[in-house]
Amino acid sequence: MKRFSLVLAMLLLVAATLAAAVATAQQPTPPAGTAAPAPAAGAPAPSKIDKGDTAWMLTSSALVLLMTTPGLALFYGGMVRQKNALATLMQSFIIMAVISIQWVLWGYSLAFGPDKGGIVGGLDWVGLRGVGAEPFDAYSKTIPHQVFMLFQMMFAIITPALITGAFAERKKFSAFLLFTVLWATIVYDPLAHWVWGDGGWLKKLGALDFAGGTVVHISSGMSALVCAIVLGRRRGYGHQPMQPHNLPMTVMGAGLLWFGWFGFNAGSALEANGLAASAFTATNTGAAAAALGWMFTEWLTRGKPTVLGAASGAVAGLVAITPASGYVGPLSALVIGAIAGAVCYSACNLKSKFGYDDSLDVVGVHGVGGTWGALATGLFASKAINEAGDNGLFFGNPGQLWTQIVAVLATYALAIAATYVILKVVDAVVGLRVSAEDEVAGLDLSQHSETAYAMGGGQYGEFSSASGAFADAMRGAEAKPRVAH
Repeated sequence: MKRFSLVLAMLLLVAATLAAAVATAQQPTPPAGTAAPAPAAGAPAPSKIDKGDTAWMLTSSALVLLMTTPGLALFYGGMVRQKNALATLMQSFIIMAVISIQWVLWGYSLAFGPDKGGIVGGLDWVGLRGVGAEPFDAYSKTIPHQVFMLFQMMFAIITPALITGAFAERKKFSAFLLFTVLWATIVYDPLAHWVWGDGGWLKKLGALDFAGGTVVHISSGMSALVCAIVLGRRRGYGHQPMQPHNLPMTVMGAGLLWFGWFGFNAGSALEANGLAASAFTATNTGAAAAALGWMFTEWLTRGKPTVLGAASGAVAGLVAITPASGYVGPLSALVIGAIAGAVCYSACNLKSKFGYDDSLDVVGVHGVGGTWGALATGLFASKAINEAGDNGLFFGNPGQLWTQIVAVLATYALAIAATYVILKVVDAVVGLRVSAEDEVAGLDLSQHSETAYAMGGGQYGEFSSASGAFADAMRGAEAKPRVAH
């Protein structure tokens, strides 16, 4: 009954939203061929679409989408145990579908629609009403408004996907879906408005976040911490081996993330210009420095540099340079990245001391890396790189560091409080965690009735010596021939 009520409620919500969108879209429009009113004397020239900028932003949008699937999907999918590989890939993949619809129906309007008190956008653009082919000057003067919407959609897609690494291998698929929709609506959309929306209070305050240090990485990292604590540790955590099942997959995912990140950061210039080139350079430099910083730190402390460490270090550097990428030069990016590699490595090793099970180190990489990047922006930002920004502490403006601290703390507060409430609601409606038997069997079988690999290494160690009807059923499901697609 609870599940039926949930499905009914969600259908009603979608139906109501669509009805509102259709009703507002039916307002009269000027007849075809009607000339636009002439601009008043002395008024600024109307915006004009630039084909080069538009092509670059469409390309950047595709690059950012690639970061989620296959990039993040492979990165996370290789780090889990074999019995959870498909379920982990599925989470990143299906988020593309879920958030694409949420963003079109109401997400974009809440994030970037007409300001409501600096907190959230209004519902004027529900169903993308009014978001068309003409530029919207408050966001970009040379690309269609719809292109800007698409670019921002890709950020909205990858952010909740990042959180999935914290609760990997133990969360119900139904709970994951409901959590994703609620989190995107209650956390991501308002936060995006605070920082990037026209009239957002952190934007007015002067907080600098070029491509998502607060909006994407700190929000996902802090929410991941709450998820890890509320859901509890995986069965056998700390007692059973839980090594990654396919590190080559993870490394390829990290490479795709690095590749796609150029659209993430350089695309945030919103034009094909010198600032995009500067952000591209800073992004690559920060990632490279962090990969080396993590590798050498691990080498010194553990005696061997690991492949997983190098890949994780590169991602940590990409996270840290994200908020600063459009405001710092290459040498500053090198310092930010190198420190990020060492700091994030140390942070990931703290989870065993604190006792929480952040399965794939979302907190250490995104939460800590994003925090360092946001603060580093307040240290290294320079108006010589971007006149639209401001100088940081090292360039004579200590006030910028304080503004960055306020932005970080505000993001912490929203993400932590809202995520906790959302998890409690989801738990009450559908339950958060799979049963003990389903967790031992693996989410691939228990949630999707599939296995990642049809041949070789298919038997799960937990059932090698088990007996009983449940174990027999798992073995039978594993041996069952796959249906051709």
